[in-house]
Amino acid sequence: MRISNWRIALLAVATTGVAMISGVADARVPAGIWANPSKTVQVRFAPCGRGRDAQLMCGTVVWASEQAKADAARGGTDRLVGTQLFADFEEEEPGRWAGTVFIPDIGREVEGTITQIDARTLVGEGCLFGRLGCREQRWQRVK
Repeated sequence: MRISNWRIALLAVATTGVAMISGVADARVPAGIWANPSKTVQVRFAPCGRGRDAQLMCGTVVWASEQAKADAARGGTDRLVGTQLFADFEEEEPGRWAGTVFIPDIGREVEGTITQIDARTLVGEGCLFGRLGCREQRWQRVK
C-alpha cells in the first residue's frame, strides 16, 4: 500500500500537534495523584473552584501510611485520608500556584506555593512565619 507524501505530512503535523498539546497539559496542570518524598502520603490534585474560581486547584489525601496517620493524629488530625492539604491554589504564572497548605503534623495552615518542574515532579514550599521556617518538598507523580 502506497501512502502519498501529503498524507505522511498531514500525519506528522497531527502527531506533533497532539504531542505539543499533551506536553502543555502535563506542564501546566498538576491534576492527578502525587506522593510526598518519603512515599508515606498520596494526594490527588484536582480543580476545586466553581464559577469564576473554577481555575483553583486543591489537593486531598487519598492514601497514607500508618506512620503518617499516627504523626497526623499527634498533631490533632484524627482522619488523614480525606483531609485537604492544599487549598485554593491559584496559578500565579504558568507552572506555579499559590494557596494554603495544611500541615497535619502540627495542625496548622500556612501560605505556600507549588511549582511544577516537569510532568512527574512538583516542588511544594511553605513557611511558618513570613519567610522564616520554610520547608520545601519534591512530590512525584504516581502512575
